[in-house]
Amino acid sequence: MKVIIAGAGIGGLTAALCLQKNGHQVQLLEHAVEFTEVGAGIQCGANALRVLDYLGLRSQIEAIAVDPLRADFRDHKTGEVLYSLPFGKNYLERHGAPYLHVHRADLHQILASAFLANDPAPVALNTTVVRYTEEANKVTVHCADGSQFEGDCLVAADGVKSVIRDQLLGKKAPIFTGNVAWRGVVPVDRLPADFMEKTVSNFVGPNKHMVIYYLRKQQLVNFVGVVEHSTWEEASWTTKAPKAELEQDFDGWHPTVQAVIAAVDKDQCYRWALHNQKPFAQWSSKRVTLLGDAAHATLPFMASGAAMAIEDGRILQRALDQASNVEQGLQLYQRNRLSRTAKIQNMSTNMGKLYHLKNNFLLRMAFKALAILPGKKEDFLPDYDANTIPIR
Repeated sequence: MKVIIAGAGIGGLTAALCLQKNGHQVQLLEHAVEFTEVGAGIQCGANALRVLDYLGLRSQIEAIAVDPLRADFRDHKTGEVLYSLPFGKNYLERHGAPYLHVHRADLHQILASAFLANDPAPVALNTTVVRYTEEANKVTVHCADGSQFEGDCLVAADGVKSVIRDQLLGKKAPIFTGNVAWRGVVPVDRLPADFMEKTVSNFVGPNKHMVIYYLRKQQLVNFVGVVEHSTWEEASWTTKAPKAELEQDFDGWHPTVQAVIAAVDKDQCYRWALHNQKPFAQWSSKRVTLLGDAAHATLPFMASGAAMAIEDGRILQRALDQASNVEQGLQLYQRNRLSRTAKIQNMSTNMGKLYHLKNNFLLRMAFKALAILPGKKEDFLPDYDANTIPIR
């Protein structure tokens, strides 16, 4: 089968590698002029790592990752731990794979290098998709430069502003969530030696929170600070903003937060608006489907956006291989991803509301409830195995 994938981000590349591994021909279309990835840290749980392990990439990823001990949710001023989620050895023993912090650019480079090593020919960079035409036996992708690509099916991995999704489902403008996010990366040598344990520190408070964790074998510290705003227009990851506004947003917060802000370069403070989509009822036609943020844009509060795209890639490949034709394969893929990705979308939205509770007493009570609720409420995320779960 010849599969056209629009978008060579983490989700698109994972799908491409899974399809390549199982004998399919893949044509990648990417609007950027070179293989690059913006952003900083992502959190990679066992569910994502199993797929990457299937692709033979686990050792490369572990070599550049950080294996945190736990995630601590802390009071924004005092630093008091409100709730802890164990990682490290505990997580590995429970789920059979580690929980890792990975620099997004590092993971993207590993995926891209693996794809190009297999076959560098089917990559069209600097290629912007504008529309597609769907026929009984093929799909044709039309690009801004006049080029065309034909295949058996088209996978839109072109992000939250997907033009393919807009053609497939009608115009679906991303919804501004009322949150904007600061991000930055700081070299560890700019911070005190006893700055922080090898943990995820999530400082939560009224209307905002900040997550801090290590990257690249603890050579870097990544931070993401989310602040509520009534209006915002800019959604780009690459928009710089004044450091003075970052300082103002987190004025009076814990010394760990202040240390990170003080250490970041004044011209390396990025801020973007958080957008998502309400879960879709369907996202496939006979020969076209969506993947990753194009299908289920997710807020970062469950740290699972990249993981869902990685899972998508493996399930898509399995569905196409299992079904008797393209249409049945895309429907099988969609059927086995809709409910899980919608659950993550909804839980991420609700978790963001929890982080920003204005009443400090209610905030503390909510995290205490998380700590004592029966059962392993978080296990549905890491215990999902896209390699073996039955799809029907």
